[in-house]
Amino acid sequence: MHDVIVVGGAYAGMAAALQLLRARRRVLVIDAGLRRNRFSHASHGLLGQDGVDPAELARTARRQLEAYPTLEWIDGEAQSAAGAKDAFTVSTASGAVHRGRRLLFALGVSDELPAIEGLAERWGRSVFHCPYCDGYELDRGAIGVLATGPMSVHQARMVKEWGKVTLFTNASFTPDEATRATLAQEAIALEETPLARLEGHADVVLADGRRLAFAGLFTAPRNRPSSKLAEGLGCALEETPFGTQIGTSEAKETSIPGAFACGDAARVPHSLTLAIADGAWAGMHLHRSLVF
Repeated sequence: MHDVIVVGGAYAGMAAALQLLRARRRVLVIDAGLRRNRFSHASHGLLGQDGVDPAELARTARRQLEAYPTLEWIDGEAQSAAGAKDAFTVSTASGAVHRGRRLLFALGVSDELPAIEGLAERWGRSVFHCPYCDGYELDRGAIGVLATGPMSVHQARMVKEWGKVTLFTNASFTPDEATRATLAQEAIALEETPLARLEGHADVVLADGRRLAFAGLFTAPRNRPSSKLAEGLGCALEETPFGTQIGTSEAKETSIPGAFACGDAARVPHSLTLAIADGAWAGMHLHRSLVF
């Protein structure tokens, strides 16, 4: 019997596991190996690790966890979770069943990208969602924002701090007069011709044949937990402006007693730094729940 089963071995899950291992708790991490930032070559904004390959960050963190003798790590997919506090089970794709007193869902999220030809191939390379993570490297160049709805106006107004912005509505919404006035006042260009595709580094080809080149592009995909494992256990979900996430208390406990959640699947906004902090916070509260 493990003290805690952590489903998801990316940054939030490992940060939580580290706190528990240092409390000499028996921890099982089950990880499918699909980090959200696996498409990126460098991670920015993490103090002390700015610009490091995120894959190397993950490898280093795992090596450090493996130095603790109470860790068990399984590379594989968790397929179902059942049970209750002090008696949870997690079944994996291999058919094995693992038992734990507590559960932590560090599932990460899936990004529902706009259906634009060429976008998926550029995701994390020249199309981004977080300007704090990737805006600086655009060197104040031209930036395009690919709208997914009215909230994209807020994104366009934010990223203008990193370069001259063009907002592409791409038929996702029709700006009202007040919005048009705000964009004009802030020198944000508005382009309402639909997109045909993306080409080159970050070139936008419009339906009328025009091609506009950018240093980088931003969009705001809707998110959802990358697995329905928590939902299958009965954990309540909640809607945010960015999509669906697992609902938690301030202590990161879900609606199911003894089951916790952290990282991108259980908080907004999203960044590597915030995911690590959220995982560490969850790990501490998991430990407290085992003590008191």
